[in-house]
Amino acid sequence: MKYVKNLVCISCGESYEASPTQYLCPKCGEKGILDVQYDYEKIKKEWSKEDLSSNNNPGIWRYAPLLPIEPNSVKPPLRVGNTPVYESKAMAKELGVSTLYIKDDGLNPTGSLKDRASSIAVVKAQEARINVVACASTGNAASSLAGNIASMGNEMRAVIFVPERAPIGKVTQLLIYGALVISVKGSYEETFYLSEEAINKWGWYNRNAAINPYLVEGKKTSSIEFAEQLNWNMPDWLVYSVGDGCTIAGAWKGVYDLKQIGFIDKVPKLLGVQAEGCAPITKAFKSGKDLIVEKENTLADSIAVGKPRNYIKAIKAVKESKGDMVIISDNEILDMMKVLGKKTGIFGEPAGVAGVAGIKKAVENGIIKPYESVGVVITGNGLKDIKNAQKSVGEPLRVSTDINELYNLLNDYF
Repeated sequence: MKYVKNLVCISCGESYEASPTQYLCPKCGEKGILDVQYDYEKIKKEWSKEDLSSNNNPGIWRYAPLLPIEPNSVKPPLRVGNTPVYESKAMAKELGVSTLYIKDDGLNPTGSLKDRASSIAVVKAQEARINVVACASTGNAASSLAGNIASMGNEMRAVIFVPERAPIGKVTQLLIYGALVISVKGSYEETFYLSEEAINKWGWYNRNAAINPYLVEGKKTSSIEFAEQLNWNMPDWLVYSVGDGCTIAGAWKGVYDLKQIGFIDKVPKLLGVQAEGCAPITKAFKSGKDLIVEKENTLADSIAVGKPRNYIKAIKAVKESKGDMVIISDNEILDMMKVLGKKTGIFGEPAGVAGVAGIKKAVENGIIKPYESVGVVITGNGLKDIKNAQKSVGEPLRVSTDINELYNLLNDYF
């Protein structure tokens, strides 16, 4: 890796060689989350905005100097990244901000932002010469891994552990991609531990994002891409829903990278958003105390992580950005799914829309000011969870073939 220096533990500061299977700091255990360190001075000398603008690769691999991969590694052919950014005046008015940019990462190949991390996992597994990649997931991380592995068309295999509450749409997607799917009669936390035991026993590559430091590097491309699409003029705030903490930590890493190499001058504040039925990171952020494990009691399954393993990096990211965190209800999420769809044509799953609902809460609480600009990432597509989408909008109008019945019914609407 041309520009990677090493891995550094965020807890004790110990450095390690950046090998594909170095997951955690052995001294610090679960709190020994590692961070990929880059030679920014070398990148600045050898890579420029002009180089990037002349690169015809539309996906995340255009940011190769800021990714921890070997130059000649084989990459999954799915086009990950290059998801659209929309400026929505209607939603800006609805939320009470001056300017709103919405990035729809539900349009990634398997329908979520997590394709960005899984594509890195597939590359790193090949670099480690391991052909089975495994993870525990509520659905999106799993489907992104399974889809990216399927795209390779070779002997690689995905083994996926999901809690039994995982939406059927996401589980079906996994099976379509040919993954070995193991539905666990337990919580996400119990599912995670079972996957970890299996990974250790069979020597599979670990795609669990809170354990594997390289996956945050894939997630950071969402904020790097956002910056490029806005011509390097960052908004005042960047907003993400938060589960295990990896995504918002990745967003900050992308912003930090761009600032270090001189691609941006303005650094946005981060707003992290969690559902009230499972908000351990936000509560730790607000209290300043250590994290307390919670039950997973929210319909936003993709951010229902009661024991998040990347919370230290997530809290650090929000604090360094001078940002904040908010908690929203499931009803606020459901309401925002309907509002977002009606005003923008974007269909997000509950966790994907949580960030938008969080903007409204942050404005109401005086965190985000009405004159500020905001960027938000919709992290997952609504088709992944039709059951909860239906809760937000109800049933269609039902009529017989009698035209008079239709006339009478529509008179109430027009």
